[in-house]
Amino acid sequence: MNAVAEKKPRLTTSAMIASIASEGQRVQAAPFGKALVKYAADRPEIVGMTADLGKYTDMHLFAQAYPERFFQMGMAEQLLMAAAGGMAKEGLIPFATTYAVFGTRRAYDFIHQVIAEENLNVKICCALPGLTTGYGPSHQATEDLAMMRGIPGLTIVDPCDALDIEQAVPQIAELKGPVYMRMLRGNVPLVLDEVDGYKFELGKAKMLREGDDVLVIASGIMTMRALEIANDLAADKIGVAVLHCPTIKPLDEAAIVEAVGKKPRLVVVAENHSVVAGLGEAVASALLRHQVHPAKFKLAGLPDAFLDAGALPTLHDRYGISREVFGARVKGWLD
Repeated sequence: MNAVAEKKPRLTTSAMIASIASEGQRVQAAPFGKALVKYAADRPEIVGMTADLGKYTDMHLFAQAYPERFFQMGMAEQLLMAAAGGMAKEGLIPFATTYAVFGTRRAYDFIHQVIAEENLNVKICCALPGLTTGYGPSHQATEDLAMMRGIPGLTIVDPCDALDIEQAVPQIAELKGPVYMRMLRGNVPLVLDEVDGYKFELGKAKMLREGDDVLVIASGIMTMRALEIANDLAADKIGVAVLHCPTIKPLDEAAIVEAVGKKPRLVVVAENHSVVAGLGEAVASALLRHQVHPAKFKLAGLPDAFLDAGALPTLHDRYGISREVFGARVKGWLD
C-alpha cells in the first residue's frame, strides 16, 4: 500500500534514518524487508543477517517472519561478512545488512577475501548510501561504489526507488555470486511505477524518457532527481532524456553508447556518490574505450571531500543534488 510523505520542517537536523522523500511524495514503507520476506517464503535457503541494525535496515521484518533463519551478529561487521561467507559455503543464501559505511569501510577485506575471491553467494544490502544521512562523514557512504567497483566479480546495484528495490531483491537472490546493493529503507519514494512498462532488469540500463537537449545518465536517487528536473526544464522548452543505470557493475555499456551516440547533446552523469571512481568515471571510461565523444560531458556527483553534517535538505542544496540546485546546474551547463 502506498502512502504520502508527511509534512516536515525544512531546516531541522536530520535523524540518521531520515526519509529522503519530499513533502507530499508517494512512498512505500520498508520495500526491501517486505520483498525479502515474500521471496523467502518458498526459499528456505534464504537467511537474514545483520550487525545490530535490524530495525534500521528493515531486516526486522524478516526476523519476525522467520526467526529461526535470522542471525543477529552484534556490532561486528567483519564477523557478519565472515559468517555470511561460511553460510554460503554450506548452500545457504545470506542477505547481510548494515549501513553502507560499515559494510564497506569496516569489512572490506572480509568481503574481498572471504566472499568475493571464492565467488560466494552472499547478498550484501547496505542502507544510508551516499548523502542520505545528515550525520557527517562517519555515516555518509560517499565512496562505497568506488571501493566495491574494484572487487572482481562483484555485482553492484544502486536502485532508484521502492519499485526498483522490490523487483531487485528476487533477481539478486537468483544470481549466482556476490552482490552489493545500496539500500533505501523506511519510507522510500515511489516514482518508477509512473514510467510506462518499466521493470528492473539486473545488468540493464533503461531509457525512462527522451529529450533532444540533455541526456542524464543516473543511478539511485539521482534518477528520481533527473526525472524531476526533466519535468521542470520542459517548461523552458528544454528536452531532458533520462537513462537509468541501476546496475553499476557490470555496466550496460551498450545502452550508454547507444544513447550518447544517438544525437549531439549535453551528457550529464548524476550520482549520489563522490565524483571519484563512481558511475561518472565508469561511463567516461566506457565512452572513451568505445570512441564515442559527447558534445559536452559533465559530472553531477558529490565533491571529493568530507561532507558536512546537518539537515538533509540543506546538504542536498549545498552539494548540488537537490531538485532545485541540480536543475540549475544542468541549465547553466547548456549556456
